[in-house]
Amino acid sequence: AERRTRENPDRTFDLVVQVACPASENEDPTVLWSFPQDHTDQEVLQTIPKFCFPFDVERVSQSQVGQNFTFVLTDIDSKQRFGFCRLTQGCRVCICLLSYLPWFEIYYKLLNTLADYLSKQQENDLNDVLNSLYDLPVPKPFTPVNLSVHSYFIAPDINGLPTIPESRNLTEYFVAVDINNMLQLYASMLHERRIIITSSKLSTLTACVHGAAALLFPMYWQHIFIPVLPPHLLDYCCAPMPYFVGVHLSLLERVRSRSLEDVVILNVDTNTLESPFDDLHNLPGDVVSSLKSKLKKQSTATGSGVARAFLRAQAALFGSYRDALRYKPVRTSLIIMSRKESGRSL
Repeated sequence: AERRTRENPDRTFDLVVQVACPASENEDPTVLWSFPQDHTDQEVLQTIPKFCFPFDVERVSQSQVGQNFTFVLTDIDSKQRFGFCRLTQGCRVCICLLSYLPWFEIYYKLLNTLADYLSKQQENDLNDVLNSLYDLPVPKPFTPVNLSVHSYFIAPDINGLPTIPESRNLTEYFVAVDINNMLQLYASMLHERRIIITSSKLSTLTACVHGAAALLFPMYWQHIFIPVLPPHLLDYCCAPMPYFVGVHLSLLERVRSRSLEDVVILNVDTNTLESPFDDLHNLPGDVVSSLKSKLKKQSTATGSGVARAFLRAQAALFGSYRDALRYKPVRTSLIIMSRKESGRSL
């Protein structure tokens, strides 16, 4: 399956915006400032704010929502661009950084620094950090990067297996969801179902969507992928094709009222999974029981143990795919020979 992240992006990030939350869903969020100021992609500038408050803005307070989350925009080449977000001022303001690089931990830390500068009105420090990162050639994995006195990081290896606790997404997913539901969801992804994950905390919600999808490696989810669905896109849940979406709990009732058919729903807060299918039962029993016993071992729970256990299961399930291919020899060689013999140039 084709990788969804862009190889060799031009920059570490494309855009940072600060967006104010509207009082109701009927109004559009307002962009307070953006960096760089000469960003020309108007479509992106109009799209991002609508993803910055993916919950019922009239019913929800910050204590319920959490601070960091990530949405995904898919570009014309089917490559994913990540919107890393941090809510501040009681959910009334969102700082969002747009990048092709899935640097979750680094960009969440950077957003904390930016939020700190903004609260202290240290605009020079804010601009210094953003300018130095914007002008930085994309560093190779494991390269140390110094942006300012407060900002230092080591470029991650996005091709390596995610590890616990370093990978925030996989860690949150593994802590929040029990092994049985993880296996059920994994089986539903392999069967390419319509899947909804829901939670009252945006950080947990998007971490679980990204964490679960990462366990398909070396394959990638190829269908609709929206780690958090903003209110204006809730109709996507009625799409007649496979999807994998996150829905904030404050919007779930609206989604349920849309007469969903054949949808798998995982509620991360209660660790409950509803499914009309028995997808796990359709996978080979020996592969499932081996995966289950590995995940139950204490030693698996740190480092790359969880990701490696799923990778082994993938190898067991698909490693012998060549045996299922039926090769039919085509008689083109004979045709070419006869053309050559007849003296025609090819």
